[in-house]
Amino acid sequence: MKKYLVIIEETGAGYSAYSPDLPDCFSSGWTRQEVEQNMRKAIAHHLQGLRSGGEILPEPHTHFCYVEVPA
Repeated sequence: MKKYLVIIEETGAGYSAYSPDLPDCFSSGWTRQEVEQNMRKAIAHHLQGLRSGGEILPEPHTHFCYVEVPA
């Protein structure tokens, strides 16, 4: 099992999400829960497409942290 970082952003029409480790893999949804579910499906579909094309699956390589700064 692999874990890919997913970035979720609130938009004027709900939420959008993408994975920096999987170019061209993105999704959207009305709620945060919906965009997370949609992104799981998008990643599975994206990886299946790569497998079908005989491509090597990308390794997760993106990390994250929060940085506190004075407001």
